[in-house]
Amino acid sequence: MRYILIKYIKEGMILGKTLYGDNGEILLRKDESIHQSYLKILINLGYNGLYIKDELSEDITVTEVISEELKMKTIRSVKNLMQPNLEKKEIHSSLKVIEGLIENIVDEISSNECIMVNMVDLRVASEYTFYHSVNVCVLSIVLGVALKLKKEELYLLGISSLLHDIGKIYTPNEILDKPDKLTYKEFGIIKQHSENGYEYIKENLDINTKVYMGIHQHHERYDGTGYPLNIKGEKISLFGRIIAIADVYDALTSDRPYRKGVLPSEAVEYIMGFCGSMFDQYLVKIFFTKVAPYPIGTCVNLSNDLMGIVVENYSSCCLRPSVRIIQVGDELVTPYLMNLKESNYNITIIGVSDALLHL
Repeated sequence: MRYILIKYIKEGMILGKTLYGDNGEILLRKDESIHQSYLKILINLGYNGLYIKDELSEDITVTEVISEELKMKTIRSVKNLMQPNLEKKEIHSSLKVIEGLIENIVDEISSNECIMVNMVDLRVASEYTFYHSVNVCVLSIVLGVALKLKKEELYLLGISSLLHDIGKIYTPNEILDKPDKLTYKEFGIIKQHSENGYEYIKENLDINTKVYMGIHQHHERYDGTGYPLNIKGEKISLFGRIIAIADVYDALTSDRPYRKGVLPSEAVEYIMGFCGSMFDQYLVKIFFTKVAPYPIGTCVNLSNDLMGIVVENYSSCCLRPSVRIIQVGDELVTPYLMNLKESNYNITIIGVSDALLHL
């Protein structure tokens, strides 16, 4: 399958990945034919693009980091917990469910240490906070596995990263969803969420202090310019430094009321550009052995006027995947494979291909 921007989707295309609505219900199942009437609904829900299957890409497989079923269960559970004014009994009940789901996420990711994050996330815009929480959790655990953290540490990291934004239950929606630039006062209110989340979890969850620290410190920056404590370097907890990278990556690649999301490759470039200032350089280096700048199924332009579809990524060389060449200039060609990792190819990816997207 391959990823196509929503504006290039045509009636009759075959869906490559199941789509969900704003309450987690299935909208369209994998392998269904797409009708024109569906597109307006999907656009209104905030879908930027879809995975489709066609002759060019029917044998290209995108592997999920965790199962779709587990992901949707976790999203619903986070949504249930992140409601204001829950009674303590309800909080404890929701947390118990989440603890079990985290164990499952850790087990699924740990069972395949070689896996890379290789998919453009498809999500409903109105459910941003909940999708974001789960994505940050998955990205954090993937990095934790790459760092060879023990299973108990991965479990604690999973809890901390999944609940890193729990303090936003105290932030007014008109500030969270504001489409314009925040005022100084509004940004001050936003910044309180890490402190509020720390206090909330500390009060309601009897667990290792590493969990609290990750929530408290996920907006600290390696050079000391973050908040709320303005600490720097390794004075920031390991969980805080891990979650900071995962949080920014997923936020950058997501649509927000005030801006459109960027491509994974642009998010990679941004984070790499702030190594040693905003982010721990060593952790960033490991992170991008596990997160593909050009996920499988992405249509790309090469520096020699070729266009194709990414079919495989390599952890040792994240910017040089294998590409199935489909087009030269404006002409379609018989598909063939070009492995950019091989040293005899002095060719680079220069961007995502609009020309190929709507074939």
